[in-house]
Amino acid sequence: QLQVVESGGGLVQPGGSLRLSCVISGARLDLDGVGWFRQAPGKGREAVSCLNSRNVAYYSDSVKGRFTISRDNAETTVTVYLEMNSLTPEDTAVYTCAGERRWLTITPTRCPASGFGSWGQGTQVTVSA
Repeated sequence: QLQVVESGGGLVQPGGSLRLSCVISGARLDLDGVGWFRQAPGKGREAVSCLNSRNVAYYSDSVKGRFTISRDNAETTVTVYLEMNSLTPEDTAVYTCAGERRWLTITPTRCPASGFGSWGQGTQVTVSA
C-alpha cells in the first residue's frame, strides 16, 4: 500500500505562483504513474497533470503552458511536484495527488483517474485578490 501526502497549498493572488509537493512512500516502491487532480466546489474531479515512468506527461488544456509536473525518485519514496504559474481564480480547487504501480496509459492527451489506486487527502489552493 502506498502512502500519499500532499503539501504546498494556500492562498495566492491572481497571477501568482505556487508549488505543490507530494510524497509517495511505501514498501517496494515501483511507481509507474503519478498525477495531480483537482476538484472545485460544485464541479467534478479534473485531471490536471500526470507523468509516467517513461516521462510522458499529460496536461489539461486549462493549465497547459502554466503548470509543470516533475518527479524525484528516491530509493523508497517518490516526490511529485506541480509548479503552478500565472494562477487565476479558476484554478481554485482542492488538489489531490495520486500514484500507481501498475502500467498506466498516460499520453499527452489522456490521464485515466480510474487507473490510480493510491490517493492523498488533498491540499486547498485558493486564488483570490
